[in-house]
Amino acid sequence: MPEPYDVITMGRIGVDLYPLKSGVPLAQVDTFGKFLGGSATNVAVATARLGRRAAVITRTGRDAFGDYLHQALREFEVDDRWVTAVDDCPTPVTFCEIFPPDDFPLYFYRQPKAPDLEIHTDELDLDAIRSARIFWMTGTGLCAEPSRSATLAALEARGRSGITVFDLDWRPMFWPASASAPVDGARVPPAGGAGPQEWYARALRQATVAVGNLDECEVAVGEREPHAAARALLAAGVELAVVKQGPKGVLAVHRDGSRAEVPPVPVDVVNGLGAGDAFGGSLCHGLLAGWELGRIMRYANAAGAIVAGRLACSSAMPYDSEVVQVLTGGPVPARDPSVPSGPAQGPPRASLTAPGAAS
Repeated sequence: MPEPYDVITMGRIGVDLYPLKSGVPLAQVDTFGKFLGGSATNVAVATARLGRRAAVITRTGRDAFGDYLHQALREFEVDDRWVTAVDDCPTPVTFCEIFPPDDFPLYFYRQPKAPDLEIHTDELDLDAIRSARIFWMTGTGLCAEPSRSATLAALEARGRSGITVFDLDWRPMFWPASASAPVDGARVPPAGGAGPQEWYARALRQATVAVGNLDECEVAVGEREPHAAARALLAAGVELAVVKQGPKGVLAVHRDGSRAEVPPVPVDVVNGLGAGDAFGGSLCHGLLAGWELGRIMRYANAAGAIVAGRLACSSAMPYDSEVVQVLTGGPVPARDPSVPSGPAQGPPRASLTAPGAAS
């Protein structure tokens, strides 16, 4: 039997087109950088950068952008054997605007349907999913069929073996307009059938780790106060709840009673969109290494800060030596290895701790 993967992720992939100028509306931007994107894919890249054997389960269009994504995955040493093409769905493209330190509007082009939502159960290598040391899935994977059934089948195949991470990853624009979601603290019932809370609850029963920001926790378990959200996630079935609090840092609570609350790492923010994915990949790295909870959170926080100081997401993921530099009191490495010349305007200094995941 082949050696198990350290990490298999399942979810979004696409092309990120990021402006090479900051503080400029998209209508006025005339130069862009092209990068591999998609949160689950970025997490796989982040783990590979840290020396882990990683693969991603997703789908692209049968087009030139799909060819580019395969090429990029191989360059990042992420196994692309389960990245397959869909005939009738173009590879998604995502644009963003860059207004540091905390405004990065996203524009998703995923019509008529994103191919990463066309993952079918009968296409899954369930033996590989079962044997992976970590399996990472996302809330977006639950938003539509056949991806929803495939994601749940993968979770059921795992049977809570090893480490199964549920990235809560709430993207309301990907769900049907009738989907249930908290509105000013109240729940709006879906027009028919199960809403996202029901699908999230089903996934939480099969996961061992949940990761999300306050908005995502509110969708999943109806709580946005960090400690209450962590308790609710544990009650929903996971062993470890990780609640990202933005400028207040990150809270992690384990069922065994251990907990860690870590402040943010100050960083000159260039683009905050990929920080959550760097955090996720580093979380996986620390869990695989068996570190204590506080060390994992500090490491993941530092990795997120490094990526926030760079333009791209996937190609900005840090190496272990860069994270260690930050943890030992050194400066946050600001050079973006993927972009010869960064944004034209220097961003203001801000404190950041792993905001929402990238596209």
